[in-house]
Amino acid sequence: MFKHFDQLLFRFFVFWYGCGLILLTFDILPPSLEWANAVFLVLTGVLGAVFLIRQYGAPIGSILSLLIVIITFVIEGAGVHYGILFGDYYYNPDFGLILFEVPFTIGAAWLMVISTTHVLARAYSWRISNKLLEWLTYSFVGSIAAVVMDIVLDPVAFQVKEYWVWTAGGFYYDIPLSNFVGWFVLAFILHTVVFITLQLTKRWTGYVHPYWQPRMVWLYLMVLVMFLVLAITHGLWLAVSISTLLSILLFSGYAKWKENPSL
Repeated sequence: MFKHFDQLLFRFFVFWYGCGLILLTFDILPPSLEWANAVFLVLTGVLGAVFLIRQYGAPIGSILSLLIVIITFVIEGAGVHYGILFGDYYYNPDFGLILFEVPFTIGAAWLMVISTTHVLARAYSWRISNKLLEWLTYSFVGSIAAVVMDIVLDPVAFQVKEYWVWTAGGFYYDIPLSNFVGWFVLAFILHTVVFITLQLTKRWTGYVHPYWQPRMVWLYLMVLVMFLVLAITHGLWLAVSISTLLSILLFSGYAKWKENPSL
């Protein structure tokens, strides 16, 4: 029953993703369908939550999902109101339902980011026997993977789509350096929360879901490719070059050291 539902859910996402990629790439998304962007982000978050639930069980997966959504929503709120972590910015009202000047979909987007980078980061850390070094490696790699995505995501979201607007310029497509530092710090905090939670509940090792774990890697790639395509069509070549190079290095390590699903 669950397997059938999971397959339908992922296939529906792939369909929605394909439609969105075509509409956005050729800039033919009508204003009446702007809500589809919010649905896309919610779907990515749902996939991330389902992965955590399937791999670590309903109680732990649900708790982790809620923690990620709540923490990111609070920190994004602090960022919007006080410029903490990311710099001075505000969200476009068209980005979806806004609560306290933060889109509801942001929590779902971060849930996707942490779920996908969790799988990538574990490939680099799961063989390390020293717990402190394992935590540092896992959280560092996961945070770097999040920033790799943001290197192309933010220029497209700001320069092309105007999902959010920076009120102060920066060296990189008018985006302040604090934004990327903030992404790294927040991702590091969230990966630490995941690591500690799974360690305390003794669910850190030996859990590799054969269906959802590889699909988290595909989800990361699909989102990355979508923003790379949009960046290419709008001439954001620096973002394309940096993100592509770093993602190749990231996935080379993942392919070499990834966990065996039979564990």
